[in-house]
Amino acid sequence: MQAVPITTTPRVQRIGLTGGIGSGKSTVAGMLADCGAVVIDADAISRQLTAPGGAAMAAIAAQFGAQAITADGAMDRDAMRVLVFDDSAARLRLEAIIHPLVSAETVRQSALAERSGSRCIVLDIPLLVESGRWRHQLDSVLVVDCTEETQVARVVARHAGWTPRDVQKVIVGQASRAARCAAADACIYNEGLSLQALRLVVTKVAQRFGL
Repeated sequence: MQAVPITTTPRVQRIGLTGGIGSGKSTVAGMLADCGAVVIDADAISRQLTAPGGAAMAAIAAQFGAQAITADGAMDRDAMRVLVFDDSAARLRLEAIIHPLVSAETVRQSALAERSGSRCIVLDIPLLVESGRWRHQLDSVLVVDCTEETQVARVVARHAGWTPRDVQKVIVGQASRAARCAAADACIYNEGLSLQALRLVVTKVAQRFGL
């Protein structure tokens, strides 16, 4: 009898990508996509859920009232940002609405990517370390890091109307740089790098994930 070769399908790699506001995480996510990864963006999912007609909107309106809703029926992100950074109980109520929906959609998109043959899925999760619920679903965690001064400068330059104090409030509400780096399997220090130099670093890291 002729032996039949046994073939195995390489297991998909699930990489958690995170970093503080203004770290350059979204830029790194785009570069990983260019390397062949499927990127699932938790922030983008959250924005869809809180857009007009989004799955989270009925619960948000019921929980926070008309002041949380814009004229076109979306969540008022500026108003909610002010509210949740001044009121931790409000933040927890909002997270209790949005996080389960984001998780469910992330699982759905991950399964779809795996069925389509993807071998590396990058989950872009801003609050990966803070949530504590993602780590067991991941093979590795990749952190994008930079100084707080750089975070503030980047966000103020990018977002009209944001002040350094606004950015500092966000930073204080996120995990510390030390906590993120301690949770990392790999860390990209995105400080003073040109886009070309950053791309070289990302390409080398991507090779570790089979890209």
